[in-house]
Amino acid sequence: MSAWIDRRKSAVLLHITSLPGPFHKGVLGQEAHDFINDLAGGGYGVWQFLPLGPTHGHGSPYESLSTFAGNAEMLDLRDCVAQGWLDGALLGGEMSAKQHKELRDKAGQMFWSEVENNPVLKERVNTFQTTQAYWLNDYALFAALKVALNDLAWWQWPGALRDREPEALQAACEEHAELIQQIVFEQFLFDTQWHALKAHAESRGIQMFGDLPIYVAHDSSDVWAGREFFTLNKKGLCLDVAGVPPDYFSETGQRWGNPLYRWDKMQADGFSWWVRRVSRQLELMHMLRIDHFRALEAFWAIPGDSKDGVVGEWRPAPGEAMLQTLQQELGELPLIAEDLGIITDEVTALREAFGLPGMKILQFAFGGDADNPYLPGNFGEDAVVYTGTHDNDTTMGWFESSEQHVRDHALKILDAKAEDMPWALIESALASPAELAVIPMQDLLALGTEAKFNTPGTLANNWSWRLSSLPDSDAVCWTRSALLNKETQRT
Repeated sequence: MSAWIDRRKSAVLLHITSLPGPFHKGVLGQEAHDFINDLAGGGYGVWQFLPLGPTHGHGSPYESLSTFAGNAEMLDLRDCVAQGWLDGALLGGEMSAKQHKELRDKAGQMFWSEVENNPVLKERVNTFQTTQAYWLNDYALFAALKVALNDLAWWQWPGALRDREPEALQAACEEHAELIQQIVFEQFLFDTQWHALKAHAESRGIQMFGDLPIYVAHDSSDVWAGREFFTLNKKGLCLDVAGVPPDYFSETGQRWGNPLYRWDKMQADGFSWWVRRVSRQLELMHMLRIDHFRALEAFWAIPGDSKDGVVGEWRPAPGEAMLQTLQQELGELPLIAEDLGIITDEVTALREAFGLPGMKILQFAFGGDADNPYLPGNFGEDAVVYTGTHDNDTTMGWFESSEQHVRDHALKILDAKAEDMPWALIESALASPAELAVIPMQDLLALGTEAKFNTPGTLANNWSWRLSSLPDSDAVCWTRSALLNKETQRT
């Protein structure tokens, strides 16, 4: 068992934006604090969610404008009312994304007015800007320029800005000072609200479990500010891009479109970008899942002009050297490896060398041979078991759409009847030897395909599912969880 997981634990997977509330998305407000209380009441010790960064128009949290920044759409504006930065009368009824942005702008104006006359607040802001300057300055300017230039991708900007010529950057900072100030306010407030939520979680014995995408978005402040570390040409376009070959999820593979890392440059620089990236995330989280871990051993490189993931080649990555550097700089790594897909012995050896548990998905377990690695009984404690992930259908949706022989096999292994689903699979996950068991909220509510969160390789109709309200503390999802967690000795 990993040293940083000191006992058997269980988690619920629910992204922040899926919380209920009066805004267009879930926010870091009372509903999030109430959910933490519900987790504790249900016997859970961990809350897992997806990446927290600001998203592009399609809303994928795995395609962020910055790997360091927080998504301002998650800000609880009721907090701004409580602080005196916003008129509470403006918060009536359901609020659209546009209205949320307009009110953030109003709150930002009041905030900076107070900063000038409040020494304590001014010191807090100065400390935040100083400690986070290594990413905040680039991101604030990048985000301001995105607004000023009608959301054009950075490689479509005027050449001097695209190529970060010092005089052009200085002029842009002066011209867009108010926009930059607004973005700094939003990031300061996100940091403040997040740490309040994290402190509440700690007071209830709940660990926060974050998600770190292996790659960053092409149109991001990370790539714009660090072009030397990515596979780009002189115009900022991708020479080749990230993705995966054909697999369980897609017959044509997946073309994600992210630029690949120039690992030789990163290694020569002491992996400093990765150290800063993981260090920042561990300021916010207790543990992290590294998405697509296998790319730290070898990654699928797709030509930049390819339309899918069929054509490509595997290239080696210096994952061992990078993880060693992270360990030396940051100490013990509370990381979980997403090791799904095409996994070689070399990938497994890399994961095991650093004591990182891998993932086991029960929806992948049935309908095949007895040596299926996802079958209950075929994995030990060095694992994190899921009924399904955000990329799977819900357990009810999966079960109802599976072929008859898969359903029959599942019910035989689980010693269950069809009407016992999804709780038969939930109980199997909790009873397994895996050190951490993760249950999506949709499964706890026995929801069907209508509650599916994401379909890999597609852009439409994803990331939008939300709870209409939090289940009562005495709801079946919590009371039954509490019994099962106790019976399976999880917390």
